[in-house]
Amino acid sequence: MYRMGINFDKINRRVRACDYLSVAQIYLQSNFLLERPLAPADIKPRLLGHWGTCHGINFAYANLKAFFTHQNFQFILGPGHGFPALQANLFIDGELAKVDPRATVNRDGLAYICKNFSWPGGFPSHSSPATPGVICEGGELGYALATAYGAALGHPEKTIAVLIGDGELETATALSSLNLVNLLSGNNNGRVLPILHLNGYKISGPTIYARKSERELNELIRGFGYTPIWIEHAVDSFQQALSQEVKHPFFILHTPKGYGAPAELNHHKIADNYLSHQVPLPNVKTDTTELALLEKWLESYNFSELFNKEQGFVL
Repeated sequence: MYRMGINFDKINRRVRACDYLSVAQIYLQSNFLLERPLAPADIKPRLLGHWGTCHGINFAYANLKAFFTHQNFQFILGPGHGFPALQANLFIDGELAKVDPRATVNRDGLAYICKNFSWPGGFPSHSSPATPGVICEGGELGYALATAYGAALGHPEKTIAVLIGDGELETATALSSLNLVNLLSGNNNGRVLPILHLNGYKISGPTIYARKSERELNELIRGFGYTPIWIEHAVDSFQQALSQEVKHPFFILHTPKGYGAPAELNHHKIADNYLSHQVPLPNVKTDTTELALLEKWLESYNFSELFNKEQGFVL
């Protein structure tokens, strides 16, 4: 059973648009709409960012935004290093333009946010105090769940979804924060919805939770007092999970690491592997093979269907 009025196609189109913008922010300093073949001059001289978590962030954000439409909903992002994804969403919604008038939701604003991501004097690679709505800097993992419970304390009107990376859940701070469900379960506090982003890998290898069986992970979560609810990589699965009415849900979102990136480079697996954690194509400015892979990657989103040069986004 789904909440009425949810447009699955609109959610998927938004995810595609934000995925494209995330990749463009990491790589491009010009030719942001691929109006001509990609050239080395279009690539930033220094590539910095974290692609691996971006698709999962975009997928979660789009589904949550479609489901929760009231003003008392709040989203807290644990893997703040996936900032290209967060910034893409804030840009599309016009939130970024409220604090930076150059981030207009049109062609000029798109060029501005893409070029200035990880650029001197521009936007940092992590969420920062300058990010609209930020209440905790996003560079250090582990504090998202505690921050979510703190924001819910004494605010029964609030619903707070918090996305937690599976590498992040390995930290002592994140694990101990799971106990807060027992302290803030009264009627005078808001509702916290933890979402574990189980994409399987961290910066240099598999995560502990990716190595656990579904049963082991379920029992761990139940032991803290939550009801585990699994979300597969599909909009209907996400919306059905959000529609379930349980007292303390703990969502487990399973998406491939770095989904959408090239499958392989130099005989090494990229997508669905730790090698997609940061910049999957590190030598794209000087390597013609990598440049061609990047162009194919960007073209796979069919961004021209989602963005009109005169009218803006068509979502």
